Amino acid sequence: MTAPLAGITILDMTHVLAGPYCTMTLADLGAEVIKVEQPVTGDDTRAFPPFKDGKSAYFATINHGKKSIALNLKDADDRAIFERLVARADVLVENYRPGVMERLGYGWDALHEVFPRLVYGAVSGFGHTGPDAKRPAYDMVVQARGGVMSITGEKDRDPVRVGASIGDIVAGMFLAQGILAALFDRDRLGKGRKIDVSMLDSQLALLEHAVAMTSVNGVAPGPSGARHPSITPFETFHAADGLFVIAAGNDRLFEKLCLAMELPLADDPRFATNPARCENARLLKRLIEAVTLGDTRAFWIAKLTAAGIPTGPIQNVGEVLKDPQIQARNMVVDVLDRNGRAAYTAAGNPIKMTDNPDPSTRRPAPDLDGNRGEILRWLDDS
Repeated sequence: MTAPLAGITILDMTHVLAGPYCTMTLADLGAEVIKVEQPVTGDDTRAFPPFKDGKSAYFATINHGKKSIALNLKDADDRAIFERLVARADVLVENYRPGVMERLGYGWDALHEVFPRLVYGAVSGFGHTGPDAKRPAYDMVVQARGGVMSITGEKDRDPVRVGASIGDIVAGMFLAQGILAALFDRDRLGKGRKIDVSMLDSQLALLEHAVAMTSVNGVAPGPSGARHPSITPFETFHAADGLFVIAAGNDRLFEKLCLAMELPLADDPRFATNPARCENARLLKRLIEAVTLGDTRAFWIAKLTAAGIPTGPIQNVGEVLKDPQIQARNMVVDVLDRNGRAAYTAAGNPIKMTDNPDPSTRRPAPDLDGNRGEILRWLDDS
């Protein structure tokens, strides 16, 4: 089997999460990723807990399978090495604030003139254009400013951040998409492109439904807890031993739900259509819970699943890692240490593709500057 990006070399100048998540995705698809790090300190996440044997599990699970070389781009000798690396690379990825690469002499315009086939991927808080392009940002800042926090949480409570770092992760995903499109285009036209992804833009792109509601109704939606604002029933429900979810996304599924629960509501004009159910969502929730409270979550999940109704438990991360479906899909993998022993647990690659290797282990994350000799020999062989 040959990975789809085998033979593609990525020069990874990113740190923390958005950029490294992008290059991790490309590495999982077969690209060779050379991580260029600051001497002495390296990627900030090398200092992020939790630690195992003195090394960051956070860093290891996002940077597995990459190679590391430490370069000071203000040093003449290191600049010479960097320029040789650029000459061999297919893609350069960076997540500096706009202007930093230009000051170093390695901005898009300068590199594109010398290396016209190079694909240049950039991810930043606010993008490379606009009045706030040079402002700093972190995940929470863009979740707040991008509108995601305004619809996350319980009604009449303070807004909350989404628990996963979606400000970074979604931007990294969009950057990976852009890079793949640019590589495809390069094969047709023979020249690279610059991809400019903003974390703030990426948050707005997530709000497909909220944007539609705001533009049509003229009123911005607020948080609605676990309930979908335009589909009912589509939220959490109490059973005798706790919460589970039901997602009856259309009228036919609602009819099946009523049959399974022996609720005479499918023809009730208050609930017969989805718009009517949304208008009477609180009443419908009470009527459903009057039934679900009579038995356990496991009972209702089994009964509703057998009836073809989308439902499921609310699992913590430990439970997810043991979920048989997750394990059957090879979504829990071991990151090895340099001695070949399983050292960390990481999420697998969700992109399942025919004839693409999907091993149950991942190569180690690199030590800082740990591949310098190997990389320099590779350059000398060119």
